[in-house]
Amino acid sequence: MRKLNKYHGVVVPMVTPVTKDGDIDVKAVERIINNFAANNVSALLMGTTGEGNSVSVAQGVKMIEAAAKAAAGRITVYAGLAGNCVSEQMEAAKKFIAAGADVIAATLPCYYALTPAEMLKYYTDLADALTVPLMLYNITITTHMSIPVDVIEKLSHHPNIVGLKDSENNLERMEELLRLVADRDDFAYFCGCAANSAKALALGADGIVPSVGNYLPKMYADLFEAGVKGDTALAEKLQQETIEIGKINTEGLTLGQSLAGLKVIMQMVGLCDTYMLPPLIELDENTVKRIQEQAKAVI
Repeated sequence: MRKLNKYHGVVVPMVTPVTKDGDIDVKAVERIINNFAANNVSALLMGTTGEGNSVSVAQGVKMIEAAAKAAAGRITVYAGLAGNCVSEQMEAAKKFIAAGADVIAATLPCYYALTPAEMLKYYTDLADALTVPLMLYNITITTHMSIPVDVIEKLSHHPNIVGLKDSENNLERMEELLRLVADRDDFAYFCGCAANSAKALALGADGIVPSVGNYLPKMYADLFEAGVKGDTALAEKLQQETIEIGKINTEGLTLGQSLAGLKVIMQMVGLCDTYMLPPLIELDENTVKRIQEQAKAVI
């Protein structure tokens, strides 16, 4: 097995479990985190899968406190940071850190289309201000911008920027980035496009960030272990299985609907309820039944 970066492994973009009235479901947070820790996978709170832009700062603090307490140092707690007002983001980050976040993972402010220089300054200023490590979070499907490779390369040398979660489905870009950083022990590359997990690990990625890991953490832990050991046959086998499983809550649905579908499956295994944060809503009865029927064979 190759030497691993300090920040490595499976980091699941955790759903945000809420009650019917929209409050954080602390007990569900504890169940999910304990399930992650039992399978040696870490958690990214308030990422895209976690309805990050819909979670208030107060809710985020409550969830991080619950997650950090349940994790009890067994796994790394990454906290997603999203928004368009940078001063408010800075304040939110301070509160998330005080609540127990180990690492902040920040997406680009995305109301305005940013130039590479603006992206560079945003992340540099944020990294300078934080008292915990910062991870860059590139996700074009929601920000509608891609952090250029040369900007990432410059930022990768900042002493408080420890890695990149790249959810852009672009194999050529992934290969270029991994050529730049795969052998470095001070900057980690996490593949955020779950369908490319095995390939990323074969090329030297430090970690993977799969949403299906919310209810199948062991399958992804096994995929990761196979990948870093060089067992490409097993990694590819598990990769194809996870791709098919992932279609259960994504096929024919929007991104927001797929998150609601994920909670349907998680309810089936007793991890959380299906309630969503506005503007997202629960799925219609027919779609729920379809997902439940298809998920039975998996869970």
